[in-house]
Amino acid sequence: MESTAIGPDHGVDPDALAAITFQVWNYKQGQMVSLMIQLGDRLGLYGALDGAGAVSVDDLARRTGLHPRWLLEWLRGQAAARLVERHPDDRYELTPEAALVLARGEEVTFAAAAFDEARPVDYVDRLSDAFRSGIGLTYDDLGRGCAHHVERMLGPVTRALLVPVVIPALDGVEAKLERGAIVADVGCGAGLALELLAQAFPRSQFHGFDLSRHAIETGRDRMARAGLSNVEFHNDRAEDLSPDLGFDVVLTFDCMHDMTRPDRAIDAIRRSLKSDGTWLIKDIRSAPSFADNMKNPMLALMYASSVATCMSSAMSEPDGLGLGTLGFNPEVAESMVRAGGFTRFRVHDFPADRANLYYEVRV
Repeated sequence: MESTAIGPDHGVDPDALAAITFQVWNYKQGQMVSLMIQLGDRLGLYGALDGAGAVSVDDLARRTGLHPRWLLEWLRGQAAARLVERHPDDRYELTPEAALVLARGEEVTFAAAAFDEARPVDYVDRLSDAFRSGIGLTYDDLGRGCAHHVERMLGPVTRALLVPVVIPALDGVEAKLERGAIVADVGCGAGLALELLAQAFPRSQFHGFDLSRHAIETGRDRMARAGLSNVEFHNDRAEDLSPDLGFDVVLTFDCMHDMTRPDRAIDAIRRSLKSDGTWLIKDIRSAPSFADNMKNPMLALMYASSVATCMSSAMSEPDGLGLGTLGFNPEVAESMVRAGGFTRFRVHDFPADRANLYYEVRV
């Protein structure tokens, strides 16, 4: 019988084999730790640990009303993942630094929400089919919870920076908003940016446009709860913006790279923006070359996210350009907006937001 042993006779380096085996299983470990972070966030466990010092399993059970045996297994796993510190007396502690990332949703460093994601049961099958057909899934294909997930993931940066930092950095925009401007948020999602701006600038009128009906429904519910009457939503495509609207300010946040035809969106924004108007783009920080992007330690995550959501959306129609997560880098952005009739392009790089760049665009 022919031997199936792996060894030098098969031209395999045992050390290289051990290294790639560990790397692959380490990604599997990351998948399972991600699930545990999602549970910790959803069950409020990080919040219960935040500021509590070193607590026993029974202490945490009393705080949360959850079963101690389940909590013990979860806590030990968190300690093994180096997310929670374990003390010799079998007590567990969330450090202040970990709390900023895992427990405090109002902080710009909060990341636990990125793990709170539920996909349809047939999602992998449909994504596999996209590799065959070339046609990806829209955000609505990902289910009603997708808009909520995206907002939770991106919301901390928007809350922390949009009104106090980003808007004041734009030439003349804050004064316009204070006097009363007409603003469009194209690709508005569930409307977080609109809510923040509508509260801060009550004299202005805001319009949210999004192709996702789930996002629009969520946004309308949000404004009703907030009691804001200066926001209106439109379940429309970016390229369908009317040239008669005459916007003073247009926003496109985290969406140009998701659009099937960003070139047509740019043309529509140019037609609908006043001659002295400002277009503010926020998009993923990336470089034109793969070699430069390889310096990013999170690059594999970004490409996986692109296949799973961003490029999938950008390829969800037969003529989609398919930019994907890293596709709207500064070089591409400037080239496309200038081709669309804009002449002024300024890059803002805010130190508090290491994930994104902001482009101030004018006619």
